[in-house]
Amino acid sequence: MTTSLLSRLSFPWVPARYGKAPYFWLLSFAIFGWKYLYVAPTSKELMYLALSFLMFLPFYFYSFWYSDWRIYICIVLICGFGIIWAPYNYGGSTFCIFAATMCSRLPDTRRAYVSLSAIGIVIVIASVLMRLESYFWIPALIFSIPSGVGAIIGERLARSNENLLKKQEEVEYLAALAERERIARDLHDLLGHTLSVITLKAELAGKLLDRNPEACKKEINDIEHTARQALAEVRAAVIGYRATGLGHELQSAKNTLDAAQVTLISDIGQFTIPSAQENVLALAVREAITNIIRHAQASQCHIRLYRLDTHVVLKISDNGVAGKSGAVRKGSGLNGMSERVQTLGGSLQVSTSTGTTGLHLELCLPMKEEA
Repeated sequence: MTTSLLSRLSFPWVPARYGKAPYFWLLSFAIFGWKYLYVAPTSKELMYLALSFLMFLPFYFYSFWYSDWRIYICIVLICGFGIIWAPYNYGGSTFCIFAATMCSRLPDTRRAYVSLSAIGIVIVIASVLMRLESYFWIPALIFSIPSGVGAIIGERLARSNENLLKKQEEVEYLAALAERERIARDLHDLLGHTLSVITLKAELAGKLLDRNPEACKKEINDIEHTARQALAEVRAAVIGYRATGLGHELQSAKNTLDAAQVTLISDIGQFTIPSAQENVLALAVREAITNIIRHAQASQCHIRLYRLDTHVVLKISDNGVAGKSGAVRKGSGLNGMSERVQTLGGSLQVSTSTGTTGLHLELCLPMKEEA
């Protein structure tokens, strides 16, 4: 409680979104001095005027921080100041104008306009009952109503802009989250495949070290080349760009399978594939080959790519070890592949058949270009 009160007493006294304008609006109280240009004020009148102004300021700044029932209290008190001052100084209409603008702080638009209308009615009734001069009620009505309406509209626009900014921040956060997930998927596919190749070649180099030093040296050079290529691909993945296409990935798959002593049988159709679809197909080939080398214990792999009407179809299968139940347990690689395919409106089927060997992957993508 004490901390909240001290925070209100510290400068600034209004929320930052209002800027400096609320402080300049206080200059409108100069209208109280109009009377004293031709009538000398008494010391008692000046004291009451200073006291009224000092009582007004806390309620005025307080009204900027809340939007509940406390606003009604501020409106009633400030409007009351104006009615009380009306018989003595027509500048009391300034209090009524401030009370009208406080209606904009109410969250419900209908209640804000009802409160503004009530202020206008109170000014009319008070002017009739107290027989106030037109010098009071004309400016009170002429300036209170437009000022209140303008403040209500301005407050609604400001709140709408705040909501839009919040939604924009949420969209940016979700976009950043999606980008992190994309990078995580791509890095898994890139590094998983490359590290598997390096592991195979390192094992082969170890076996050839004593028997064939020249062949061992060649494998070590290949490891260095693969590692450098992996570094370049990781950099490309971070900025969302793929310099290598499906053709490069198929050639890389052949080299990897040859190193693992797995025979590759390929049937690749020759047609143009949009870049987004080609990237997904390339990563699918990479992930499938990685899984074959790591888990399948296969001796043969078949890759087929063909066009079916307005779709491109990729089929990859092997004769390795499959689950006995025919169920496929999807890891992060297959899940990432499935997410990329669904993003482009395609379908992915990964299955095994009971009593047969190997894993069968079928990926189907529409050939249309993405906007």
